[in-house]
Amino acid sequence: MIPMNGPALPTLRVLVLAAGFSRRLGRPKALARVHGVSLIRRLILLLAPFASLPVLVVPPRSARYKAELRGIDIEFAVNPRRADGMSSSVRQGIAQVRCAAAVLVLPVDLVGLRRRDIARLVHRWRGARRRVAVSRFGTHLGAPLVLPRWLFTPALRIEGDVGLRELVRHLPAEHLMCVSMRSVQRDIDTGLDLRSARRRFTLSDLNL
Repeated sequence: MIPMNGPALPTLRVLVLAAGFSRRLGRPKALARVHGVSLIRRLILLLAPFASLPVLVVPPRSARYKAELRGIDIEFAVNPRRADGMSSSVRQGIAQVRCAAAVLVLPVDLVGLRRRDIARLVHRWRGARRRVAVSRFGTHLGAPLVLPRWLFTPALRIEGDVGLRELVRHLPAEHLMCVSMRSVQRDIDTGLDLRSARRRFTLSDLNL
């Protein structure tokens, strides 16, 4: 809780990208289940403590996702142009959170993501709010990442299927804060990935 006479924390919105075609999986990955819990429901519950306002989800349509996320306070920004690639979902989401101080952006399929890692990422951003706090695993930089508002306009110009990766990659090093995050190494792209996650993770591993 923030003291009534204390400074308010800057508004951080949370944006989950869930409008991909999931061609290699053959069904919407957001609705795929590991130990009975869909990827999107687990992720939203994990992220909710970091959101100043309801988590914003960018799906291809809202009906099935509303049913899956019943009982959770969320907001939707349906992407009718998902054929244009991941960038279209990024643009759709950022246009809706443009008044926030920053936005935490991540895809829906990070099955092993842990709340403590997101807490570290957000903490780093709060310590230097004009810099991008970006997750790193090995040499890979990418989502989850916290994008400050001064980069919203460039983000609205991205194109193709690369999300924010290219924008971040071309920033000077002094604009970045890298947070080592092993829990981002496993995502769900194929049926094999999903079966592997079901074998690898126990129900206790998936606790938030």
